[in-house]
Amino acid sequence: MTHSAVIIGSGFGGIGMAIRLQQAGIRDVVVLEKAEGLGGTWRDNTYPGAACDVPSHLYSFSFEPKTDWTRRFPPQGEILDYLWHCARKYGVLEKVRFGTEVTEARFDEDRAVWRISTTGGELEARVLVSGCGQLNRPVLPEIEGRESFTGTAFHSARWDHGADLRGKRIAVIGTGASAVQIVPEIAKEAAELRLFQRSAPYVVDKPDRLYRGWEKAVLKNVPGLYELSRARIYALYESRALGFIKYPKLMSLLDKRFRDTLEEGVGDPALREALVPDYPMGCKRILISSDYYPAIARPNVDLVTDPIERITPSGVRTAEREYDADVIVYATGFQTTGFLAPMKIVGRDGRELNEAWRDGAQAHLGITVSGFPNLFLLYGPYTNLGHNSIIYMLESQFRYVLGCVDAMRRHGLDWIDVRPDVQDAFTREMRERMRSTVWEAGCQSWYMDADGKVVNNWPGYTFAYRRATRRPDPRDFRARRAAAGPPGTA
Repeated sequence: MTHSAVIIGSGFGGIGMAIRLQQAGIRDVVVLEKAEGLGGTWRDNTYPGAACDVPSHLYSFSFEPKTDWTRRFPPQGEILDYLWHCARKYGVLEKVRFGTEVTEARFDEDRAVWRISTTGGELEARVLVSGCGQLNRPVLPEIEGRESFTGTAFHSARWDHGADLRGKRIAVIGTGASAVQIVPEIAKEAAELRLFQRSAPYVVDKPDRLYRGWEKAVLKNVPGLYELSRARIYALYESRALGFIKYPKLMSLLDKRFRDTLEEGVGDPALREALVPDYPMGCKRILISSDYYPAIARPNVDLVTDPIERITPSGVRTAEREYDADVIVYATGFQTTGFLAPMKIVGRDGRELNEAWRDGAQAHLGITVSGFPNLFLLYGPYTNLGHNSIIYMLESQFRYVLGCVDAMRRHGLDWIDVRPDVQDAFTREMRERMRSTVWEAGCQSWYMDADGKVVNNWPGYTFAYRRATRRPDPRDFRARRAAAGPPGTA
């Protein structure tokens, strides 16, 4: 049986796309999920303090408002519950095949289908959608001796909840978004916590708080109030794009907020100096926390800025000394620029996606890849944000994919394939516009590929992306008309 659509991944992208396809009358949808539960990054990251850095009213689907968030910034568990709620309410849960990892997808040009190989068998689809996201493959650092450590060690995205951290000597390696949330929580129970910092992050205060009962009641019962709150937050966050994409000097306003947060949290001048980044603000992800700096100032916490030489059986060694540890937490981020890796994706004429992307990931509007018909990426190249909610971007992509599928149905097309010159023009435009952004202001970040090109972020306003993806332009595609009429919509 050939399915109308197969979606890889069950995070916000996969679940939202499945819902929108069903609402468009395309009910023969299968969602493939390698794990045993849905949720993507919000399933995987269960570390202490895990939460979103986008306000809760903006971190939900526009078609499924949630007025009873407990906090202004939603915690991991509540976001995951929301995704399960959406999957159940819209009849998507029964479409998900858990414990089914995709190993290969190969386009059969003669039959105009994607033949998909998984750990649970083979299946076929007219349309293949990747909802894998950018933050799903944890990175463990290439540090000599890492395997020799005899204590407990794990990545932040694979948190060992069986590990008792009370009274232990803990080494945390990395100072990114996860570490900023983890350190304040585990510092409360550790005997000693050593935080190994290679590069200091910019951290500004987090204006978080619990929502009061009357606030939730008003949001639920007063028509339009929730939508107004959402619009206000969107406009506030969108205004920050000016500093990221056009006028980096405007980042000085946030820089003052960072320095105020640092001074309020850390009294020791020498420690404060070690926590000041050596790159322009915004070049790497700006983090939010009101308790990170106070945690570092605790007497049982030590900031280590000497480079790590190796991991030993008993701890972490720098050039200066060795630090004994019972537990090592690797808060070292993710592989972010492979997008569909490690799957093998083969398009027209037997071309592999890895080969097509040997000079960096490319996709028109971050969604379609030339030479790979009927393949659509969600949260692909050039669609990450530094200032607003990724769900807004995803919903723009849902509409674009639906527009492509609808065009295939209406015009009786076997497949559509974005033209190479259209994809090349989009990539050139992105790289040209990227030069004026703060992300290319002189730092190394997870936004970049191995060649130092920023390939993750959208160098513009989110409303401009929505306008660009409002509907697919037929002139952008090559197509083959179906001999037997349009594909079915069962």
